[in-house]
Amino acid sequence: MTPNGTRVMMLIDDEPAQRRLVSALASRAGWRTIFAGDSETAIAMLGTQDGMMLDAILLDHWVPDGDAGDLITEIRTRRPALPILMLTAVTSVSTAVEAMRAGATDFLVKPIAPDRLLAALDAAVGVGASAGELRPLSEKISQPLAFAEIVGSAPEFRAALAIAAKAARARVPVLIEGESGVGKEVVAEAIHAASPRARKRMIAVNCGAIPGNLVESALFGHERGAFTGAFERHTGKFQEADGGTLFLDEVGELPLDAQVKLLRVLQSGEIQPIGGRAVADVDVRVIAATNKTLIDEVAAGRFREDLYYRLNVVQVTIPPLRERREDIPALARHMLTRIAQQPGLRSLGITDEGQAVLMSYDWPGNVRQLQNALFRAAVLCDGDALTRADFPEIARQAEDPRPLAERMPGNRLTAAADGAGVALYRADGNLRPLEEIEADVIRLAIGHYRGRMTEVARRLGIGRSTLYRKLGELGIGDAA
Repeated sequence: MTPNGTRVMMLIDDEPAQRRLVSALASRAGWRTIFAGDSETAIAMLGTQDGMMLDAILLDHWVPDGDAGDLITEIRTRRPALPILMLTAVTSVSTAVEAMRAGATDFLVKPIAPDRLLAALDAAVGVGASAGELRPLSEKISQPLAFAEIVGSAPEFRAALAIAAKAARARVPVLIEGESGVGKEVVAEAIHAASPRARKRMIAVNCGAIPGNLVESALFGHERGAFTGAFERHTGKFQEADGGTLFLDEVGELPLDAQVKLLRVLQSGEIQPIGGRAVADVDVRVIAATNKTLIDEVAAGRFREDLYYRLNVVQVTIPPLRERREDIPALARHMLTRIAQQPGLRSLGITDEGQAVLMSYDWPGNVRQLQNALFRAAVLCDGDALTRADFPEIARQAEDPRPLAERMPGNRLTAAADGAGVALYRADGNLRPLEEIEADVIRLAIGHYRGRMTEVARRLGIGRSTLYRKLGELGIGDAA
């Protein structure tokens, strides 16, 4: 971003008409576009004055002098936090999936819709600047659901939804507790949709993704010149959500000083931007969520007791997926229907044995992990229905839930600290298939380098996009 607050984007494309279109659309939202016609120019421009101020990169899938995946990997190596969006005309998402696994933040399908481009740029800047990690492609499937559309019949889950539905009509704050991935934001969106505030927006804020020194500015806003770098006035999330709902995800991550100011706003309904003298009234319904047990955080002194009781007027606890396995078949069918609506994907069924392997797994990442597993399987599936073979890593982990290093026999894979590696022979003296050996080498590397995929690819002597392709071909999941 330039000192005057203008955002800067690099477009990597050699087509003049496309350059003019993107530049014109982006300028409407205050973006300035610089151009590179090929990979070499793009890499060189990263070191220029304009390149050092970049907020995002948009590149065409058809890079004139190379592979888009390799270029993304190179940019990501040099500028890890810089959001990268890929522009593609292909109807299959497999290319986009590979690009995103190489490090792209998002992808856009030609012809570009103006609102889609601007929304993607804004979302990319928000995610890249604060979250520190990229959105899974499968999250594009998500969209708000009403209570009647939320899938699940387990008694504990239905009881939680009943509490949430009753609370929706009131103005009182709601605290949603549950493990990561159980669907806390889905429930929050349903509460908002069923409330009298449904015509207004629900603004979501991930409190854990905002640097501690910027939390107050993000929530309450700041005036120009309030602190170093405050080049212009900023409207906080409370003002953006005025008349609607503010969803504070991972509220347990808020610093204590921000908790004090949040409590004051909840009590008075007034906000005071940083550097401002006047206060402003806001009418905001707050829904908070956490993957922690907040009462334990209170006992440990990490969360204010008075704020806890102010937020916890109504508590909704979402059970983890492993405690409602009977919901997995219905969830899988529902998610596959939504996946089929994505560009380039098709309708798929799931066999009884496929459902059985999903139900046999504990799903530590809960519904989000299930959705990601189904999405990956759907992208790679050649048949008309998903089977057990489409979930090889899930099947292996379901059979033996111990960590990989513990459950691999000593004659195949042992801890690196023991100086051992991957065995070449089976117990009967015959060589193991090359595919098995390659899969074990990759698993060993992932474990040894603690999941740092760029380092894994470098040490194995392959590109990061090639590494992710092999993960899919060999059936190696995220848990590897």
